[in-house]
Amino acid sequence: MLDRRSLLTGVTASAATGIISAAMGATGPLRLVLVHGRSQQRLHPTELMSNWLNALRRGAQKIGRALPDTIDVAFPYYGDALDRFIRNYNIPLTSDIQIRGSKVDDEFLAFQAECAEAFRKGSGVTEAQVDAEYGANPNPKGPLNWEWVQATLRALDKYGGGISRAAIESFSRDVFLYTTRADVREEIDRIVANSLTEKPTVMVGHSLGSVVGYSVLRSDRRLLHIPLYLTVGCPLGIRAIRDQFRPLQYPLPVKEWFNAFDTRDVVALHPLDRANFPVTPEIENYAAVKNSTGNRHGIVGYLDDPQVAQHLLGALGV
Repeated sequence: MLDRRSLLTGVTASAATGIISAAMGATGPLRLVLVHGRSQQRLHPTELMSNWLNALRRGAQKIGRALPDTIDVAFPYYGDALDRFIRNYNIPLTSDIQIRGSKVDDEFLAFQAECAEAFRKGSGVTEAQVDAEYGANPNPKGPLNWEWVQATLRALDKYGGGISRAAIESFSRDVFLYTTRADVREEIDRIVANSLTEKPTVMVGHSLGSVVGYSVLRSDRRLLHIPLYLTVGCPLGIRAIRDQFRPLQYPLPVKEWFNAFDTRDVVALHPLDRANFPVTPEIENYAAVKNSTGNRHGIVGYLDDPQVAQHLLGALGV
C-alpha cells in the first residue's frame, strides 16, 4: 500500500501535466490550468482541485450551463514547496518577535508594514484605532518599528472585516518570500510552467497564485496561447507587491485578462486599473463578486459567482 507521501508525490507530478484525461473533440481538448494560493501545504492536490471545479460547476448552474467533462484540467501544486522555503528561511512574523524575542528582519518588516498600511486604508480602519492599539508606547511610530506594525495588524484583526491578524502576517511573509527571493520564485514558477503547453489554455490564478501566474506568463519564452487569464482575489494592485515586478508589462501570451474581486476582500483591495496596475491593453475588472467565505477571500466564493463562471466558460468555448 502506498503511504500518503508517495501518493501525494505521484498525484502532484500528474497534476503538473493535467490530471483529468480529456476526451478528444473535433478541435482537440480544452485546457484549463488552476493556480492555487498560499497556505495549501500538506493538503491533497486532487481534493483541492475538486473544490475548485465543484465551485465552478455551481457557478455554471446559476446561469443554466454546465462544465463539460471533456476539459483537460491541470492543478500545479506548489504548496509543499512553498512550505519548505518558509521553514528554511525562517523569517519571523511580528508576533514571533513579541512572543519569542526573534530577531527583526528589517526588509520583511518594511514590506509587511506597507502591506498592512494598504490593508488598513482599504478596509476603513482608522489611524485612531491603530493608535489605540499602540497605546502609550514611547517608541516612534513607523514601518521599521515592529510594535507599530503589530498595532496596525491588531486593529485590522478587530475592525478590518474578517481577515485575521495571523492570516495577514503569514500572507505578507509568503508573498514577500516569493517576490523577493529568486530561488523561491524560480522553483514555484517552474512547477506552474510545467503545466502549460503551447495548446490554447485558459488560466485561473487565486491570491498568491494570481501573482505566480503573472510571473510565469510574462517570462515564459514558449509560444503560449492564453485566450483568458482569470484572476480572483488578486493582490497585484498593492504597491509593495506590484513594485517587485517593475517594469510592469502585459503578458504577451494573454488575449484577455479578467480580474474579479470582492470589495470586502482586503487582499484584493485595489482593482488592476490604470491607477494601480498600469499596463496596455487595460485589464477588465469586475468588482461585484459577493464572496460567501468568512474572510471574503476563499476560492469557492469566487468561482461560484455567475459572472466569473460565465466569463470562464465563454473562454473555454462552452
